[in-house]
Amino acid sequence: MNDADVAKQIQQMVRFIRQEADEKANEISVSAEEEFNIEKLQLVEAEKKKIRQEYERKEKQVEVRKKIEYSMQSNASRIKVLQAQDDLVNKMKDDAMTELLRVSHNHHEYKNLLKDLIVQGLLRLKEPAVLLRCRKEDHHHVESVLHSAKHEYASKADVHEPEIIVDHDVYLPPAPSHHDAHGQFCSGGIVLASRDGKIVFESTLDARLEVVFRKKLPEIRKLLFGQTAA
Repeated sequence: MNDADVAKQIQQMVRFIRQEADEKANEISVSAEEEFNIEKLQLVEAEKKKIRQEYERKEKQVEVRKKIEYSMQSNASRIKVLQAQDDLVNKMKDDAMTELLRVSHNHHEYKNLLKDLIVQGLLRLKEPAVLLRCRKEDHHHVESVLHSAKHEYASKADVHEPEIIVDHDVYLPPAPSHHDAHGQFCSGGIVLASRDGKIVFESTLDARLEVVFRKKLPEIRKLLFGQTAA
């Protein structure tokens, strides 16, 4: 093989090597481009996912705030309704207490009421001797019905007439007045107690109204506000 053939063969080898190198470089370039595009797509998708998650988080926050605001407004409205209902019920009670003050104005009926209250108290206590307290302004009414009250009790209970000691030292508070609107008051009635003070039967008009009002309150609310009243 002469020098020309050797040179020609070397040239062919060089061209082959260059072609191999170009093909390899092209493959590397294509592969790099694909990897770049894939990575770019992954980054874009990751950012999109982050944006969606952030949007969903903020959307949930808005929904939570709306629910909280609605709940607060609903509770505020409900409280206003309940307050208005309580105000109406309390006004009814105040009106009833005002009416109680008129009971003692009719002396004849009030004396009969005092006698009935005394008899009822004696039947509850079933004591041979009791202490009775009343308002100072009711003292003469109580004294006037004591005999008939003791007799009626003895007849109903089939016992001897009891001893009733009217307390002249401690009286029940007087009727309420505009001068002392916040002080203790009593609209009428009596309080009976055993001699040792261990058993007390409070039968003032105010106490009886309180008991009846508490007992009838569910019915009152149902009549005023219907089934849904709290």
